[in-house]
Amino acid sequence: MADNNVLNPHPPEFDRFLHACVGKDRNGHAVTLLSALARLGLDPWKETAELVTMGHDEAQVRLEALLAQFRDVPALASKHGKIARDLSQLLPEEPASGSLKRVTSTVADEHLGKSGAIWVVLAIIFLLFQMFMVGGSGSGE
Repeated sequence: MADNNVLNPHPPEFDRFLHACVGKDRNGHAVTLLSALARLGLDPWKETAELVTMGHDEAQVRLEALLAQFRDVPALASKHGKIARDLSQLLPEEPASGSLKRVTSTVADEHLGKSGAIWVVLAIIFLLFQMFMVGGSGSGE
C-alpha cells in the first residue's frame, strides 16, 4: 500500500504551531511562524522537530531567541517573549503519530551522525599520520 505522506511528508501535528501568526509585517500582511523561520534561513519542520525534542522551557527560550532575530515584524521587537510563550503552548507534547516520531528521531540521529562523521575523519587523519611516520622513519637509503 502506498504511503499516505507522499504528498505531505510533514507531521500534521506541526500545522497549528507553524501556521500560527507571529504578527503583521510593515505592509500589514500576517506572517506565520513557518514564514518567519524560513526567512531566517531555517527549515521550519526541522526546527519544530528540534523544539519538540527539547523541554518546554528550553523550547520557549530557543523560540524567543529566534523571534528576537526576526526583523520583518516590527511588533516582535518588544513582544517576542510573550509571543514565544504563546507559541510554545502550540507545540505537540509527545511524538504520537508515526510521522512525528520519524521526524523527531531523524533530528536526534542527525546530531549523532554529525559527531560520528567527525570521529571517522579524525581516525582517518590519525591513520594517515601513522602511515607517514612509519613510512618515513624506515627509509634511510
